[in-house]
Amino acid sequence: MESANRKLIRPSFNEFKEQAAAPPPPRKVPLKKPVPPDQTNAENFYYVKQMQTKTPMVFVLRDGETLHGVIEWYDKSCLKVNRMEGPNLLLYKPNIKYMYKDESE
Repeated sequence: MESANRKLIRPSFNEFKEQAAAPPPPRKVPLKKPVPPDQTNAENFYYVKQMQTKTPMVFVLRDGETLHGVIEWYDKSCLKVNRMEGPNLLLYKPNIKYMYKDESE
C-alpha cells in the first residue's frame, strides 16, 4: 500500500503576529450598584390599604396615650382618625410613636 502525500496544515506565523499586535478586547467594567430610591412609597401603600378596608387601628403616642380609630385620610404630615368613643382627631405623624391593627374587635 502506498501512502499518500499528506500536507500538514498549520496556521501561518503571520496570523499569530497580527493577533498579538491587535489591541485586547475591551474589558467589561462591573457596573456600580444602583442607588436605592429616596422614597419606596411603602408608607403611602400601607395607609391606603388601611383606609380602604377601614381597619380599626391603635395609635400609641409619644407621651404613652393610646387612641383607637380608623384612618380617614392622610397627608405628608398628619393623619385624620375617626373614633367611635370620641371626636375625630388630626394626629401629627411626629407625635405617633407607633401604630398597629386593633385586634380587640
